[in-house]
Amino acid sequence: ANRPWDMVPSQGQSQPGSKLQFRLAGYPRKHNEGRIEVFYNHEWGTICDDDFTLANAQVLCRHLGFVTATGWTHSAKYGKGVGRIWLDNVNCGGSEKSILDCKSRGWGNSDCTHEEDAGVVCRDERIPGFVDSNVIEVRGAAVLWGLPRGVPWSWCTHPAAALTPSLPPGRLYAERQQLHYRLHSVACTGNEVHLSLCPFEFYKGNTTGACKGGMPAVVSCVPGPLFATGNRIRLKGGAKPGEGRVEVLRKNEWGTVCDDRWSLLTASVVCRELGFGSAKEALTGARMGQGMGPIHLNEVQCTGSEKSLWSCPYKNITEEDCKHSEDAGIRCNIPYMGYETTIRLSGGRSRFEGRVEVELGAGSNGTPKWGLICGEGWGTLEATVACRQLGLGFANHGLQETWYWDASNVTEMGLSGVKCSGHEMSLSQCQNHGTNVNCKRTGTRFAAGVICSETASDLLLHAPLVQETAYIEDRPLHMLYCAAEENCLASSSRKANWPYGHRRLLRFSSQIHNNGRADFRPKAGRHSWVWHECHGHYHSMDIFTHYDILTPNGTKVAEGHKASFCLEDTECQEGMQRHFACANFGEQGVSVGCWDTYRHDIDCQWVDITDVQPGSYIFQVGGGRLGGGAVAGSRQRQPGLTQGAA
Repeated sequence: ANRPWDMVPSQGQSQPGSKLQFRLAGYPRKHNEGRIEVFYNHEWGTICDDDFTLANAQVLCRHLGFVTATGWTHSAKYGKGVGRIWLDNVNCGGSEKSILDCKSRGWGNSDCTHEEDAGVVCRDERIPGFVDSNVIEVRGAAVLWGLPRGVPWSWCTHPAAALTPSLPPGRLYAERQQLHYRLHSVACTGNEVHLSLCPFEFYKGNTTGACKGGMPAVVSCVPGPLFATGNRIRLKGGAKPGEGRVEVLRKNEWGTVCDDRWSLLTASVVCRELGFGSAKEALTGARMGQGMGPIHLNEVQCTGSEKSLWSCPYKNITEEDCKHSEDAGIRCNIPYMGYETTIRLSGGRSRFEGRVEVELGAGSNGTPKWGLICGEGWGTLEATVACRQLGLGFANHGLQETWYWDASNVTEMGLSGVKCSGHEMSLSQCQNHGTNVNCKRTGTRFAAGVICSETASDLLLHAPLVQETAYIEDRPLHMLYCAAEENCLASSSRKANWPYGHRRLLRFSSQIHNNGRADFRPKAGRHSWVWHECHGHYHSMDIFTHYDILTPNGTKVAEGHKASFCLEDTECQEGMQRHFACANFGEQGVSVGCWDTYRHDIDCQWVDITDVQPGSYIFQVGGGRLGGGAVAGSRQRQPGLTQGAA
């Protein structure tokens, strides 16, 4: 409403030999869905939803260049159209090459209103060879469709970038076509979020005779790299690519950016530097969680044309300027991949939980066929990818057994052996058994499920404390029976001459901060905690934190873990309240803004380095994968840990 005109995606082309044209319109929608509109007798119009079926949608989606339809909508879901309602009571079988081959009441013969406009949802897969680039058209409040005038090749580098902020700029070309022209002299800088923000001029008078000797501007976007590597800038704390807390590398140390004067122009510079399009949102107030360590930059003020955030004016931070509660974040415009159309949840108490179902292709009647995922081996990493693909944020739990109501009548296991690293965009990118489904326990009870959340904990190690407290101890074997029972020693200890001899241990204190937007809780409730007789305490989780000793080239030579017999709020930031305490069989967890401290003198708070040769190594800490909440942030390495000769 605030723009003089709105950009509309290019029209779908009709099949060869047909005089019809089709397009998707309406809002809100994605590029492969919308109100279906048809160009007939020199006028655009809609189709009534009376007797509309998926078969109709399949024919129409093929007109638009998509392979098939996955659904259709009624009652003007994408908004009411204008003008004629061209078709009513359309009845297709689904295999027709054109809507002209389907039965209907005839062109222009309808008793419907625009409140009954039909829409289609097409599968996000193009017909091979189908033209998917076309003349750029614009729509104004008081004008019909029109074309921006072909301009010199500066159009190819600047206006196109504004046209496709969610796709990396690709190859561009122009085609001659005599149609109505509305705009000329479009002069974008390339930094605009929307083409309407670029300077331009309207044609007046005869629009068909305009642009003499010129041609309509045409854009074609091609995929670019999803991530940029080797940058001194990164995003942390987001649920999906293109969003997160902005962190920059300065003097070999990662730090955050203060949100003072943080703007959409500055955020767009960051997005482009990371390989995405322009920015969708500039986030302030640690919306993507609080970082740790230094705050490197303050009052960053980009004009939007810079290639890097480091080219923008900024101020160095002082202690009184900012706190991590003011960490800046961004959300970038990223390409729509359509991943969420091939996954769904069923049976849950809310849209954020349920049994996971994946699309297995088309069924016998042409509708999508859905299947369950085998729960064997399903965990937090797999749930993280599923929640990301669903667009539901973070994973709270990955469920190997589900007791949800069988809402969709889907009972067949369609996928098994799913193993994800946690960074994939879709479950289809994870390892799996493919068509050779192998699930020992069948039935809906043993299907995988998820509980997703829009917020998550973000667990970070306070690295300086490890450096300050680390030391080596030679501990007698007779004092390590309980530790051996809980697998806190290297495997070589099993061959030791118990109770004689000793093990060499790297001991240290650790402090895990929850800088996210949700409390971290153990996956299991108190009724499921495991009692360890030797140490005389309960474990709420198998493993909370991994400790690894690596060679400079990344080879692991020793490992340890924190077995969580107690997760509690040891201390909290000013203004934050403690909620979790282990005393008297209390509730365990780490609250937002608090941290859990394990002192160096606690049993198992070490790495057994008995078998490690003298030298320099990297100490790496990673979050446990078996608990609830989000997987802890990035693994953190501390170089320069040196074990000298005994």
